[in-house]
Amino acid sequence: MALTAQVHFLDGTLSLIHIPLSLYPTLLQPILRLLLPQSRGSPPDLNLDSLTLDSSQHGFLNISVTPLECSIVCHSSWAKTIFEPAIKQLPRDAAKTVIISKDDYVVFSVISVGMDAGSRVADLTSPLALANIPLFFITTYYSDFILVPVKDRQAVENTLLSRGFVFSEDNDDNFPFTSPYSTNHGRRASQGSSLNELPTTARQQPPPPSAIPELQERTFDNLKKRNVVPYVEQGLLLVQCSGRQENNMIGGYSERPSTFQTNGHGSRNRHSAHKPCWADTVDTKLYTGLVSALVSQPRFFSITLAQDDPPSLLLDRELVGIFGDSLVGATTEGGVSLVPIFLDLSSLPIEATGIVSGVAGTLVKELKEQYGVVAEEEDGGGGRRGRGSAQEEELELSFLSTVRAGAVILGEEVSIRAMEALRRVLVREGK
Repeated sequence: MALTAQVHFLDGTLSLIHIPLSLYPTLLQPILRLLLPQSRGSPPDLNLDSLTLDSSQHGFLNISVTPLECSIVCHSSWAKTIFEPAIKQLPRDAAKTVIISKDDYVVFSVISVGMDAGSRVADLTSPLALANIPLFFITTYYSDFILVPVKDRQAVENTLLSRGFVFSEDNDDNFPFTSPYSTNHGRRASQGSSLNELPTTARQQPPPPSAIPELQERTFDNLKKRNVVPYVEQGLLLVQCSGRQENNMIGGYSERPSTFQTNGHGSRNRHSAHKPCWADTVDTKLYTGLVSALVSQPRFFSITLAQDDPPSLLLDRELVGIFGDSLVGATTEGGVSLVPIFLDLSSLPIEATGIVSGVAGTLVKELKEQYGVVAEEEDGGGGRRGRGSAQEEELELSFLSTVRAGAVILGEEVSIRAMEALRRVLVREGK
């Protein structure tokens, strides 16, 4: 299968943190500290390569609050300097339930051109799944992000290059922002941490599956053995949206001089410029909304900050109103509502492979058959040909991986059929 996709590895290594919902209020302060800029309160030994130098943006950050957990993907320096001290202050039994992943991860973005909307997640992840490489996939408004273990980076590059992916050394401005409802995932961890770590298994991985059907069969056999049952939260509808691009919303912030300054006698004079700070270069209305949403302990809220992309949100539709006009692509009335189908993966080892690809690929196949969308076939030149329908765009599928769970994101109507398809293959009789 020939794919038109560009891959760009982001700088830095990442940690992944699982916080039980019962401890979310207790750890809200370090969560907000992670989201907001570090300045006077930053530890002196903090490694700042997780932030871009010009705007203090995170190289990559995801904070997700779902009905199953609070999940955080952040630079390992933040995990060590912000979260580890906070976790150590918890009672011993409570501290044991907060987990920082053991291994280091890297994240890369994938910009896909002309990919089938429904099959994109499976197409992007199946090459890595067939190579037995564990991954996390996170949906954003603009890009797909995939996180893989640092130790597997070379294998990732070799695998993707062999499948026609193109690697970019520098940021490429030739790909304009377009909204895909994409899905991405990531993860990373602090090495040598004395705190709790996500469980891994000492046994070796089984041989890689030889083909996609075998991969999908293995995936669902594994999920059934672990009694993973899909479910939806009653009445929960999501919106995928974005903050505004900085160059469009800064306006005169950094150029607008302060109307006062302090003279040598301690009094303030008009018309003095001040040194630009973080608040001059971000949409403060957006960040006020982000803090308000997180403080409310939302049913569902996911924010992704990544270098070169505006902030991307996937959130409970009920939260849209608190952001005013600071969001792009969001509306409280009409528009597209999305439904998350949750899979509790806490019983699986963190290095389990093929989950995203196996679930997404099986679902897309089932849904296309139900909607009468003819699957594409390779033509003689190695390209793709096929016949679609007006409903094909409705089959767009995204996936949000969190530390110990996954969520398949679909349109409201399609989610009903998807739920039925998942229950047929996962739920045993009598359940």
